[in-house]
Amino acid sequence: MSNTKTLFSILLVSSFLWSQAQTKSIVIIHKWQDTSPTNDWLINNDDFKAKVLQTSDGKEVYLYNGLLKRKFVITGSTVACTDYKNLINGQQLLRAINAEAKVTLNHVEYAVGGLKGQTEKAYLLPAWVDTLKPTDNRFIFSSFLVEEIPKNLKWKTRTWTYHKKQPTGKMLTFIFKANADIIKGVEVKLHYELYDGIPLIVKWVEIQNNGSVQLQINKVISELISAVEEESAVVGANETENIIDATNAIKPAKGMKVPEGIYIETNYAFNNAMRYPLSDQTTHWEVDPKYTSQVNYDYRTPCQLEVYPEKVKSILLEPGKPFVSLRTHELLMDSYDRERRGLAIRKMYQTIAPWTTANPIFMHLVSRNDEDVKSAIDQCVRTGYEAVILSFGSHINMEDVSETNLARWKKNADYAHSKGILLGGYSLFSSRRISDADDVISAKTGKPGGAFFGNAPCFGSNWGLHYRDKIKQFFSATGFDIWENDGPYPGDVCASTNHPGHTGLEDSQWKQMEIQKELYHWLNEKGIYINAPDWYFLDGTNKIGIGYREVNFSLPRENQKILNRQNIYDGTWNMSPSMGWGFVPLTKYQGGGDEAILEPLKDHLKDYEQLMMQYYGAGVQACYRGPRLYDTDETEKAVKNVISWYKQYREILNSDIIHLRRADGRDWDGIMHLNPNLKNKGLVMLYNPLKQNITRTIKLPLYYAGLTKEVSILEKGKNKITKTLDRNYQVQINCSIPAESYTWLLIQ
Repeated sequence: MSNTKTLFSILLVSSFLWSQAQTKSIVIIHKWQDTSPTNDWLINNDDFKAKVLQTSDGKEVYLYNGLLKRKFVITGSTVACTDYKNLINGQQLLRAINAEAKVTLNHVEYAVGGLKGQTEKAYLLPAWVDTLKPTDNRFIFSSFLVEEIPKNLKWKTRTWTYHKKQPTGKMLTFIFKANADIIKGVEVKLHYELYDGIPLIVKWVEIQNNGSVQLQINKVISELISAVEEESAVVGANETENIIDATNAIKPAKGMKVPEGIYIETNYAFNNAMRYPLSDQTTHWEVDPKYTSQVNYDYRTPCQLEVYPEKVKSILLEPGKPFVSLRTHELLMDSYDRERRGLAIRKMYQTIAPWTTANPIFMHLVSRNDEDVKSAIDQCVRTGYEAVILSFGSHINMEDVSETNLARWKKNADYAHSKGILLGGYSLFSSRRISDADDVISAKTGKPGGAFFGNAPCFGSNWGLHYRDKIKQFFSATGFDIWENDGPYPGDVCASTNHPGHTGLEDSQWKQMEIQKELYHWLNEKGIYINAPDWYFLDGTNKIGIGYREVNFSLPRENQKILNRQNIYDGTWNMSPSMGWGFVPLTKYQGGGDEAILEPLKDHLKDYEQLMMQYYGAGVQACYRGPRLYDTDETEKAVKNVISWYKQYREILNSDIIHLRRADGRDWDGIMHLNPNLKNKGLVMLYNPLKQNITRTIKLPLYYAGLTKEVSILEKGKNKITKTLDRNYQVQINCSIPAESYTWLLIQ
């Protein structure tokens, strides 16, 4: 697939093309011919390089990397996407042409790009394109640029990181200029990034105010796709529900599937759900009433994608300033299989947000004084741990930027660094009341309250801006390495008109997000590791909770072991192991009696060791929260052994998980890591919750290990046996698992 000469006729660069500098980044073709990839990109993606292709007549431009193509037609004053195809399975995603973006400026909506006049909206024939007209004549296509993908974040890492490679690919930018007095001087840029090795496009819109007056941005729909529907349903789930919403628009029918051939994710997500689909705030699958040949009688098929943040209604853009929209990540899916879809999403994060593969081994220290910190650092050195995070309830206060406090914590950080240990701390933003002047103001009451957490500070208030500055000052002065940020807000809107960080209700969410993102970028680019409890990965955070109920840690240890394995199993479908943290309270937490806690550690060593193996065996770091990692020589030895084992197999344990069987307490359960790029192609963790030893025949699906014929399997790294893969790339193996314990297998 890397040899484009087999696909295209390469012509000399003609003089009428945009410019000599421009053509250096463009491959000129005579005509297009679709070809399917011969390799599975989830096993070997080396050959799929991003290209921008242009026909010799200059009328067609393609984004292409062997896995997808997106075709744009340049006709007169406009540009339109007329073809969006998954080359892996041949699926056409587009059934009709749209504007490429819609921007509402000073309360007037303008279409940017696109063509109109298509009467049949169920499918699009290339022969129709020449008969269509520009959607609007107020933004005129000017030119386009092709560049290498820029660095969205100049990130650094101070800890063990699996994927350090910066993403590569091509960025195509279409430039439109305003052709109307009311928006004179406004320029709109449509950016499309196509990545090497993955069927992924990232799109965003940039608005430049080159005029002399302030511009009000009311709404930016940065992506519109008339997608092919997933099903043809004559009616929706409930014929008695309201068809029309409050804005007099037709609502999508309940219960109908949205298109799943394209996975959408933006960097504007929050909800404290610790799952992206529940955190998404910008993906809107709407109806297309102009699609009159659809099967649904009321035209309520959800097949029209629009991407925008609905609570952002007014952003003031000063002369000479740019506005940059959210970034829409469009990952093309070639299967309905849950594991394969999850692997694709995980590969997306590893590609575009490689900082999410950083995974330091840390403990969560509950400290009373600096001696506790020093003692924990020393225990980390002895056991192989790599970091100490001062947990909530400890004696650290990052909001105190007095010289005395900064000097104190710099001394602690210097001691940690002298021992090769990272030091971090916890800071609370949300779930707290600051003052009437600084809290989020409810639009309904005009008073504090009504936030997601009841009362919460506004990041655009004086307190919020000072909080941001204090965090920066603390990290700059102390040299701390890790920030555990509890918060910020989950999208709270604020009706205050007195906060310096936003104008009022209609820009409050956007402006708070911008403040928050800038802080995360600042920290990330200095190599500071960030734990944050919401979906801010695409703007620089490293880890989120894997998903658990805190009060469950007051249950007996026997319950906790099974519940933790369920949490790991459920939380790693769309997240790599490094992206989630678990929890192991060493001391009393959320209630519970002696049967719930691990202290004294020496008295519960078997449970302590198994809880560590469950997490480290999954590649998931847990918050081992307490005053110490060990209390006796025997406990220290057990911790050392687990960490030594984890470090020996660290690369494969941080590789993606294949889900074998979910824990239910009735029989064995297990997971398997696979990676075709390593010598150790896989590592299997198997658990027995029963009170007797068991032997089970277990099927191992090894397709994503990249193996095709034979496989070597070693139980606990020993006693190698060779198995032949069947036609489904699977092997069966008899495994004995001790009672209330585990075993593991190495795949080579």
